[in-house]
Amino acid sequence: MILSTTPQIEGRTIREYKGVVTGETIIGANFVKDLFAGIRDIVGGRSGSYEQVLREAKDTSMNEMMERARAMGANAIVGIDIDYETIGGNNSMIMVATSGTAVVI
Repeated sequence: MILSTTPQIEGRTIREYKGVVTGETIIGANFVKDLFAGIRDIVGGRSGSYEQVLREAKDTSMNEMMERARAMGANAIVGIDIDYETIGGNNSMIMVATSGTAVVI
């Protein structure tokens, strides 16, 4: 599966548009990660635990979107957009939503 944030793939012709595909993931950030992230905020530096959660959520959302595109008969997704949001009480959950256009090239 070819993935691109651009509306087309250079050097390739889009032969068929299959439609919009999406992937969504909501993942909780647990108390231990919150505690260590809070300490990082005080002393500075990156929060590796939150970065890992974000990567996991993004990868899951992208994989879900790719599976939906495959089910439509697509072999590429163009115009991909990735959105991150915090939701839930005290913003305790992270939502990653991906969208794009499934195409045949």
